[in-house]
Amino acid sequence: MAFARIADQPIRVRSQIYEPDYVIVQDVTLLDVVNVASGLKDSGKIIINTDRPAGKLNLNTKAEVITIDATKIAMEILGRPIVNTTMLGAFCGASKEVGLESLNRAISERFKGELGKKNLLAIKTAYERVS
Repeated sequence: MAFARIADQPIRVRSQIYEPDYVIVQDVTLLDVVNVASGLKDSGKIIINTDRPAGKLNLNTKAEVITIDATKIAMEILGRPIVNTTMLGAFCGASKEVGLESLNRAISERFKGELGKKNLLAIKTAYERVS
């Protein structure tokens, strides 16, 4: 996923982003087949789901590379390797583009009961690990 800011407005256009501010890589095997840093602004950030340190990924970029083992967090908290909300927490912590309270509110509306509590914990854990 790639994101670009547009004057503090929500992005509603569904199209290719050629010069993103942020790139989120949920599956590290994509690094073998896609140049995830292509077009990324030098001031940007790449957030990658991996247990490897950023320095071992050999990405050719001036952007900040942030790694987090979102799969491990998801397995420990959710019991499944579903990393969507965990990576949202990492994005929130790394970028500060979205407030943690706003993300928690949105997730609480989407997921109820025990699943909601687990997703909130996964978000918090990821947020804290990259902040």
